[in-house]
Amino acid sequence: MFRRLLLAAALPALALHAPAAAQAPAPIKVSYQPSLYWAVPFFIASEKGWWREAGLAPEFSTFAAGAPQVAALAARAWDAGGTGSAPAVLGAQRFGMLTIGITNDESQGNALVARRADVDRLRANPQSLKGQQILLTTNSTGEYAAVACLQSWGLGRRDVTFVNLGQAQIISAFSAGNGTLAGVWAPNIYTLQERAQGVVICDGKQAGATVPGAIVARADWVRENPDRAAAFLAVYLRSVAWQKANRDETIALMRRFYAQGGVTLDDRYLATEIDTRPTFTLDEQLRLLSRADGASTADKWFVSLGEYLVSTGTLQQAPAPDSFITDEVLKRVAADPRLRAFANNQ
Repeated sequence: MFRRLLLAAALPALALHAPAAAQAPAPIKVSYQPSLYWAVPFFIASEKGWWREAGLAPEFSTFAAGAPQVAALAARAWDAGGTGSAPAVLGAQRFGMLTIGITNDESQGNALVARRADVDRLRANPQSLKGQQILLTTNSTGEYAAVACLQSWGLGRRDVTFVNLGQAQIISAFSAGNGTLAGVWAPNIYTLQERAQGVVICDGKQAGATVPGAIVARADWVRENPDRAAAFLAVYLRSVAWQKANRDETIALMRRFYAQGGVTLDDRYLATEIDTRPTFTLDEQLRLLSRADGASTADKWFVSLGEYLVSTGTLQQAPAPDSFITDEVLKRVAADPRLRAFANNQ
């Protein structure tokens, strides 16, 4: 469906226009959530001057979670950015938001955390969770992983009480002794490990739930600014490629980026972020989103996310993946030799 929409714009021949000083960089409104691993590429691109090199002048806006970020799309408050996969599905259904790439596989970065004193008891008898409170953020990847974990233990959401809180509120409440489990995403996982003797008792990967992050954009903005959309995606992918080749400097930049959002972590946790959150280069992205042999890998991931949102009553019907996940912007990057080289950090 999106393919027809984009091609209807009669796109010109692909070309990365030289970002010469004579040309003023084009404005772009970029949204993300602070102190998250998948948002690090935006910070690195700013530090390295890659936005200007790609001919873009970003204006950043940040959101504490995906729900308010998606809501801001209705007011056209931003053009492109990153978010969780659950907000990506909600944004697609409600506001026509597109997923144009995958930020990372954050299956291990969405988890249920227990207090150390409770771990052995809960692992030996997960049924003892019946009637207990789980602190989490609803309509989020954190809740998605939590539901998958409960299912892996033979429990359902009705067997427990979900207490809807923001992530910062969860950290405060759980540290103060409230709730039996906390549904959090990294780096909040590590904060609970430090402050509340928290232990990950289950994560999305262990429960068999793949939790992708989404590179997203407004459909109308992509349609009206195809070159700008391709440049934006190329900037993000260049940061990803650079991170893979520069681990130590990446950790140093992560430390600074997280601190800007009020999160201070030991370097061992920053290294854990890198080791447990796979990211994807241009060619890897193309394979993830390819429908050459039917439904893509990304399609299958998001079908499961849609089913979760329907099960919670958040959506009556989930959008079909091919209505909002598109590889057209990726293909635009790949088809232009200069833009492809830029995205690959060559």
